Amino acid sequence: MTEKILILDFGSQYTQLIARAVREANIYCEIIPYHKSFTIDAELKGIILSGSPFSVNDDQAPEVAVSAFNEQLPVLGICYGAQMTAKLYGGKVDKSNKREYGRAFMEIKKADTIFNHIPEKSQVWMSHSDSIKTLPDGFSVLATTESIPVAAFKKDDTNGHALYGFQFHPEVYHSTDGKQLIKNFLVDVCKCAQNWTPASFVDETIARLKKEIGDKEVIMALSGGVDSTVAATLISRAIGNKLHGIFVDNGLLRKDEFQQVLDTYEVLGLNVKGVDAKALFYEGLKDQTDPEAKRKVIGKLFIDVFQEESQKLTHISFLGQGTIYPDVIESVSVHGPSQTIKSHHNVGGLPDTMHLSLIEPLRYLFKDEVRKVGLELGIPAEMINRHPFPGPGLAIRILGEVNAERVDLLQRADAIFINGLKSSGLYHKVWQAGTILLPVKSVGVMGDERTYEFTVALRAVTSVDGMTADWAHLPYEFLADISNEIINNVRGINRVVYDISSKPPATIEWE
Repeated sequence: MTEKILILDFGSQYTQLIARAVREANIYCEIIPYHKSFTIDAELKGIILSGSPFSVNDDQAPEVAVSAFNEQLPVLGICYGAQMTAKLYGGKVDKSNKREYGRAFMEIKKADTIFNHIPEKSQVWMSHSDSIKTLPDGFSVLATTESIPVAAFKKDDTNGHALYGFQFHPEVYHSTDGKQLIKNFLVDVCKCAQNWTPASFVDETIARLKKEIGDKEVIMALSGGVDSTVAATLISRAIGNKLHGIFVDNGLLRKDEFQQVLDTYEVLGLNVKGVDAKALFYEGLKDQTDPEAKRKVIGKLFIDVFQEESQKLTHISFLGQGTIYPDVIESVSVHGPSQTIKSHHNVGGLPDTMHLSLIEPLRYLFKDEVRKVGLELGIPAEMINRHPFPGPGLAIRILGEVNAERVDLLQRADAIFINGLKSSGLYHKVWQAGTILLPVKSVGVMGDERTYEFTVALRAVTSVDGMTADWAHLPYEFLADISNEIINNVRGINRVVYDISSKPPATIEWE
C-alpha cells in the first residue's frame, strides 16, 4: 500500500512547493483543486490546505468541510487554509493592522509535537493581508511573530486527529525550518512511514504496467530527452520488446545526437527504430521565419512521420508518453475554479484518430523525481543530467529561416560551447545553456582577409524550474576562450556575443 497525503489547492502560487516538500520526505502526495471530490481510504494519511489569493471574507471565498475531514484525518492549514479553518470553527479573521509580506520571526509559545527539532525562534515567510484576530473556542495559540498574535495554532480537542494552522508559508525557501515543520506533521502527526522512494516507485510502476498492458503492445515517440527515456525504460522493463519506440531525426538535434541517443537506447535494451527525416523537415521549414509557423510545421511533420511509422506496426493498443506531473496538475483560477489541464507536449499532440489508450508512467512525478528514477533504472547519468532542450530543437535557436547549412553552423558552434562548459566544470552549475544563430552578418578580419559572416549568441542561465531564470555569470576567461574557439573553427561565424538578459523580462529561448 502506498501512503498518501492530499493537498487541496485554493490557488496559491506556492502549492507545488508544498508537494515538493512532502515528496522530499519520501512520502507520496497529490494536489487536487479544493472543490474536487475524493475518497478517504486507508492509504490517505492526512490533508494539507494550501494558501490562496482570496481573502476568507470575500463573497466568493472558497471553502471546504474542514471539520468533516478532521473527523477522519489530521489536517494542516497553511496561510489561507489556516484562516479559513479558524473562521469555519467560529474564530475571527480580519484585515491586519499592516500587511505582512516577507521575513518574520516565529516565537514558540507552547510546546507541541509539530515543533520537534525546531528552535524557539525561527525565520518564517509571511504573505498575507488578513490575520486571525480571535481563535475559536477550544483552539490554542502555539506561536506568534512580532506583528501577529497567531502565527500557529492547534485545535485542543482533536478526538484522535490533530488540526493545525500556520499563518506563514513553511513550504518556501525563506522559512528556514519550514520543511522540518512539514515533516513533523507528516511523520509525527500523520504517522507516515516515509517509504516512497525511487526504488519503490520503480518496483510498483513496473508491476502496475505489467498488469495494465498485459500481452498488448505499446508505441511511443522518443525524443532523447529525460522524460521520454525514463518512461520508455519503465515500460520496457514491464513488457520488453512489445514496446515499439520511434526516434525521429528531424535535422534539428544537437551535433551527433541522433546516433549517440540510439546507441544509449541500445545499451538500455530498448526496442527503438531511428527514422532519418531531415530532408522532409528542411523542405517544410523552407521560407518559414515566424517562430510559431516553424513550430507548427515541425509539429505537423512529426505527426505525419510518426503516423506513417505506426501504420507499419500491427496490434498496437497503447500510446506511451513521458508526461510529468506539472503538465497535468489542475489549476485553480484566481477568479474561481478552473478545470483546464495544461496540454502536454511530448509527442507534439498526436491526433485522436489513432484510437490508442495512453500509458503515462511518470504522470505523478516532478522533474527532479524523474531524474532520480532514471538513475535508479541505470540510465547513464550523462543523459539523465542533461540540460533541458526545446521540443522544436535548434529551429528556435536559428532566428529566421532554417536550412541544413545554418543547422550545421549552429551545431558545430553549440558543441564547442557545451563541451567547453563540461571540460571546465561549469556544465552542472548552469540550468540550461545553448547557442543561438542570429540572422545578422557583420564585418570581421582574419589575417589579411576581410570576412562577412554570421553572429552567434551564447546563452546560459541559472534556474530551479525554468519559471524564472538569471543569466549565468560565467568567467570572462572562459567566454573569451569559447569565442576564440568558435571563430577559429567554424567557418561562417566571425562574431560571438553573450546574452545577459534574465527571465523575466526575457525568455530563456530566443523564439
